[in-house]
Amino acid sequence: MPVTVIIGSQWGDEGKGKVVDLLSSGVDVVARYQGGANAGHTICWEDRTFVLHLVPSGIFHDGVTCVIGNGVVIDPVALMKEIDTIKQLGFEVDGRLLISHNAHLIMPYHKRIEAAIEQARDAGAIGTTGRGIGPAYVDKFARSGVRVVDLLDRDVLRAKLTRSINEKNEVLKKVYGADTLNVDDMIEEYIEFDKRIDPYVTDTTQYLNGALREGKRVLAEGAQGSLLDVDFGTYPFVTSSHPSAGGCCTGLGVPPTAIDRVMAIVKAYSTRVGNGPFPTELEDETGNALRKVGDEFGATTGRPRRCGWLDLVALRYTATINGFTELAITKLDVLTGLPRLAVCTGYRYGGREHTRFPSDLKTLSSVEPVYEYLDGWDEDVTNVSRIEDLPANARAYLDFIEAYLGTPIRLVSTGPKRSQTILAGLETA
Repeated sequence: MPVTVIIGSQWGDEGKGKVVDLLSSGVDVVARYQGGANAGHTICWEDRTFVLHLVPSGIFHDGVTCVIGNGVVIDPVALMKEIDTIKQLGFEVDGRLLISHNAHLIMPYHKRIEAAIEQARDAGAIGTTGRGIGPAYVDKFARSGVRVVDLLDRDVLRAKLTRSINEKNEVLKKVYGADTLNVDDMIEEYIEFDKRIDPYVTDTTQYLNGALREGKRVLAEGAQGSLLDVDFGTYPFVTSSHPSAGGCCTGLGVPPTAIDRVMAIVKAYSTRVGNGPFPTELEDETGNALRKVGDEFGATTGRPRRCGWLDLVALRYTATINGFTELAITKLDVLTGLPRLAVCTGYRYGGREHTRFPSDLKTLSSVEPVYEYLDGWDEDVTNVSRIEDLPANARAYLDFIEAYLGTPIRLVSTGPKRSQTILAGLETA
């Protein structure tokens, strides 16, 4: 069976966790392919809310195998805490969670260096989560990173950590004037981590390709959103990996020919965390209302999200680089009560109107959004279970999005709970 990829189509926080959780009931494997513990996937059902940072969202479904791929950078402390929490909630993890032996580890010095860099940048800060993600990916591509497989050989681990820590201590001390780290303490800490992680470690690329040959259904989930992709996002205000569809292949080791569905998760409005251009941002009462009603605060950091109108120019761009086959619209309920909705269908810059998403920061930071306006609705949509039962203006809003992008809407989320979902001809397997 082919692979379904779940893509964040905006700047992250689109509601991927809920959608992956919903679709997990119809698959055999859920695999995470990039990012680290900087991403929080929130899942709500009954009276319980869970935020997952590393373990794939399918872990709450019996019989689903969860994979953390080689493209993920793993914070050992965060991972073990998450595994313990899931077990305490009564869910089985052992035998169901597989971790790539080629995944890179986030070390304490990565967090220390990231904090020092952000502090030194001051006004020019990227607005990172401080989880050490960027420095871990830097070491990965500088070929000096520590991988999970390195834990298996104590001599290799000690040699790598000694070299890396001594180098990082020089940078921390001489460049940033920050405190240094103790080599021996860290080696002992990671040896203890190895004892706990051993049962989960395997060649996940071999496992996934074997599962595909056996006809198993695989759901691949990324973290963050396509507009934060290090190559295709609003550089330099991006993440350090590839949340776009291409990251699935390199982050899991599955061939592109295995992917036949790319579901884009689209929040019914736009949000962004941290710094960087945001053409449709609302710094007024409407923006504040979206933040309050939508509970737009980071699941991982608690930081307030910047809020704005839906940007279809940006969405058409991410549709192009990902090849969306279907859409899932989330947080439609948050728009209830707004008398008029604006949708960005173009940018005005250089004295002309454009529908192209600019790649350079200067242009994107200076564009003026061109809006089309649609009437809002006052009716409560949180208990609606069919598209045709939505208010007429809500249906018109969805129709507008679908027509502009030329991609069918297969799912609409009308609230945070599993039950608050409209399935519009969605195939779950």
